[in-house]
Amino acid sequence: MLVTGEHAGGAQQQAAGLVIETGRPVAHVAAEIGVGDQVLGRWVRLQRQAASAGDTGAVLDADERAELERLRKENAELRLDREFLKKAAAFFVCEHNR
Repeated sequence: MLVTGEHAGGAQQQAAGLVIETGRPVAHVAAEIGVGDQVLGRWVRLQRQAASAGDTGAVLDADERAELERLRKENAELRLDREFLKKAAAFFVCEHNR
């Protein structure tokens, strides 16, 4: 995923969100999406600063906040599952080609 053009802002937020929500190392996510780790680190820092400054947009009530937290955890788990399945599929392709 190359982050350029008019959608760069959204892609930057998604990439930074991936680091923040999953807790994965910046270097791993940066390599996965094809940007420098220092660039991604800057995006993460800016997003965290914006969140701590209350620049998140609308105010969430307790139910919405709980649902958001649940969905973030579920999203992180699904990403890990997807990564595992990609590796398993690659393994079986290699085994099948032998």
